[in-house]
Amino acid sequence: MKKVFLRAAALLLAMVCTHAWAQDGYREQMKGLDEQVQEVKSDVLSISAELSQLEEKLLYPSDTHFALFVQLAKGDTLRLDSVDVKVDGQPAAHYIYSFKELEALQKGGVQRLYTGNIASGEHQLEVTVAGKRANGEAYSRSETVAFTKEIKPKLLGLTVSSDSISSAGW
Repeated sequence: MKKVFLRAAALLLAMVCTHAWAQDGYREQMKGLDEQVQEVKSDVLSISAELSQLEEKLLYPSDTHFALFVQLAKGDTLRLDSVDVKVDGQPAAHYIYSFKELEALQKGGVQRLYTGNIASGEHQLEVTVAGKRANGEAYSRSETVAFTKEIKPKLLGLTVSSDSISSAGW
């Protein structure tokens, strides 16, 4: 009986050791798989970024590329609600701002409002801005900006304030 008990204990001990050893091997294998998954994720993100850049180059070639950016004047208390943009009389962009987006603009952020293709030459940009002044009074302003698109990409920035909408090439 004592021999049977010793054999059973030895067998049980061997099974526990084998199970622990197998579990360690399994853990190592899982670590290896986790590392491989992380490498694949990193590769996919890298490829995605490259594809986005290639797509932008194909969709907006440098000879016709036009981008419009919006920012609030420093220290201005205007609460911007929306911006409506027409390029050469054609609707180009309409944007309604959320509280967080407005907060970002008030802290000096810049928003890319429009990206598109236009031919080289003279163009008209019609901008309509709606919002509220610091005293709660409704604010609406429209400006027409003339600009020249050359063969290189055109980046145009609009600075909105309570008094005006100004533009500058970037």
